[in-house]
Amino acid sequence: MASPPTTLSSIYTKGLPILTPSTLNPHAPLGKWLLSTSFLVSAMVHIGGVTRLTKSGLSMTDWKPLGSRPPISQEEWEVEFERYKLHPEWEQRQSMDLEEFKYIFYWEWGHRMMGRFVGVVFGGGWAYFTWIHRPKLPTSLASATTTITSILPKNITSAIPPGYQSRLALLFAMGGTQGLVGWWMVKSGLGDDRKGDRNEIRVSPYRLATHLGMAVGTYSVLLWTGLGALSYPVDFYTAANPFTAAAAGGSASKIGTTAAAGKSALSLLQQYTTNLTPSALQHAQKTRIGVVSTIGLTGLTILSGAFVAGNDAGNAYNTYPLMNGQLIPWDDMVDPEKVPKWRNMFETTATVQWNHRVLGTCTALSALGVAGYGLMHPAGRASATSKAVQSLSSTTPQVRRGLLALGTAATAQMSLGIVTLLNYVPVNLAASHQLGSLVVLTCGVYTAHSLRYAGQSVVSKVGSGAAQRLVNGGSGGGGMMQKGAAVVSKV
Repeated sequence: MASPPTTLSSIYTKGLPILTPSTLNPHAPLGKWLLSTSFLVSAMVHIGGVTRLTKSGLSMTDWKPLGSRPPISQEEWEVEFERYKLHPEWEQRQSMDLEEFKYIFYWEWGHRMMGRFVGVVFGGGWAYFTWIHRPKLPTSLASATTTITSILPKNITSAIPPGYQSRLALLFAMGGTQGLVGWWMVKSGLGDDRKGDRNEIRVSPYRLATHLGMAVGTYSVLLWTGLGALSYPVDFYTAANPFTAAAAGGSASKIGTTAAAGKSALSLLQQYTTNLTPSALQHAQKTRIGVVSTIGLTGLTILSGAFVAGNDAGNAYNTYPLMNGQLIPWDDMVDPEKVPKWRNMFETTATVQWNHRVLGTCTALSALGVAGYGLMHPAGRASATSKAVQSLSSTTPQVRRGLLALGTAATAQMSLGIVTLLNYVPVNLAASHQLGSLVVLTCGVYTAHSLRYAGQSVVSKVGSGAAQRLVNGGSGGGGMMQKGAAVVSKV
């Protein structure tokens, strides 16, 4: 892993990096804790996928908010098994013996306890960073003028940045609600109304999609918030412009917080945006739109996958790219018995699988397209130097790595999905495919976060300054003055 930049003049050559050392970033411990929690959530999603694939989700027929230990003695296991036999799924699995029941029970029990463990890790960490942990600022802070530590205010008393308490409260609420949604989902497969059902007993695909969607949403917010904490000094603490200081032939001046530094003081993130030429800024904005669109498609594909799982639609039409010899199996996509007709979109096997195929393909093509546009455009291949601001790249090293990872992950995920389908959805491939969707989502979120310098909130604050710099003969050159003002005025 490359060492983080330690001087303001080197920050642009390394892009806008996340700062993991606590000596450079007092909010780093919070960020690393949030990212660790997001990893636990991804593990919980994976375990949940295996629980569903092994048909273990209905093995526990009650729910206790604080959880309980599993049966231990032979008598306890027999009591639990008899309780399971009172519910509809037993009618279709009467060949199951006690050992087989223990197998599916442990998967469901492990999934639930994993959720509670994540809640304890998050709640305990939140309390720790709120009331106990206090950041230790570097001792050289008072004398440093050109180092990264020089941008840190002297009065930082908490690792939780301003405004982040509300995000942590939201995440805590999302996690707590997820447990309730999970039981709401399980109940859909336990009711007496399912007895005598000729179809395989499964939970409601609508509730399954809600449960998975909430888990993925929680993971995404955790990931974004963690990345935000790790980059907070770069994004929000004001700093002397290293380009200006280098051009003047002197050292950077003393800097302070935004409130004390005045209107002209900008963070390193804002300075990067200001120093982009209009064409580079426009390229970065278009790339960011493409990445955000890919994230949206990834989310829709994940939700459509939940309906594939909920309807067991992956075990039909196990050919690619054709379905029953057709690209679009029109005759199989509408069941006349389903009323209202829109239910076919979410309950008919052919339609559900076709939706997932199309969304997965669109996601892969979108990822490849935005990766190619971001990496191959001339504006994205420029290099940053302290003496030539006009060559500042529209894509930082973090963005370039993210785009490459996004395009690669999305292509691999689509390929894995096809292999899973052709092999009739074996558990190992199907579980890997679900986990792969989180890999694609992670790459997208990381890349979008790396492109935050092209976000509307940043551009709207520094846009007028960028236009003025061009008018005054800045890095854009005289021939670009009117074009620069026009571009900035539109963002």
